[in-house]
Amino acid sequence: NFLSRMSHEIRTPLNAIIGMDTIAAQSIANPERVADCISKIGISARYLLSLINDILDMSRIESGKMLLKNEKFLFRDFIGGINNMIYNQTFAKGLDYECTVSSEIAEAYIGDAMKLQQILINILGNAVKFTEKGKVSVDIHPLSGKGSQSVLRFTVNDTGVGIGENFLPHIFEPFEQADGSSTATFGGTGLGLAITKNLVDLMGGSIKVRSIVGVGSEFTVDIPLTIDESVLVQPKLEHNFD
Repeated sequence: NFLSRMSHEIRTPLNAIIGMDTIAAQSIANPERVADCISKIGISARYLLSLINDILDMSRIESGKMLLKNEKFLFRDFIGGINNMIYNQTFAKGLDYECTVSSEIAEAYIGDAMKLQQILINILGNAVKFTEKGKVSVDIHPLSGKGSQSVLRFTVNDTGVGIGENFLPHIFEPFEQADGSSTATFGGTGLGLAITKNLVDLMGGSIKVRSIVGVGSEFTVDIPLTIDESVLVQPKLEHNFD
């Protein structure tokens, strides 16, 4: 099933790229037609790249070659970058987006900001993809910790199509999707949540999901991080992004 799905998923953008390239070459005298072809080539190429990235990420995870970085990062910059990306996606679909950040969140942390960003963008991106109307939100607050050690909880909610109770136990398995029709409707390989679960495990965290079909889903991610106490306290983040 995976090979069959991947064959279709990879061939579709490749065929689009080749087809648009041919049309553009035959339409040199028509700048508007060429511009339209180039735009469609870019869209297909970016989608193909995302598929390849998922496959390579899964390969690195399964071979044990995915390594963690331990670096300092400012939380306001980290969450600001995510908010900008997700807000643009929700705005394009006419959805509401809200990000609530607890005032107890530290100014800076030490950990792998890139992988944490990938985790959140995967979950939030799925929330946007499977939500046709309503709202996508994320709430961030620290759980209890000792000294400079802290566990951050990220709770993502949406008002999307939801996930069937029978499929929930399999949601983090590679190449799985709730049903075959979701691939045709929403696209994707079924690797995103498997990659997310493996990254969460790699970071020593946990991930849980609750969902009701036709109502929406809630993903809860707990990630342990070290507080960087060398960073001076800055004016607090705006608590809401909506």
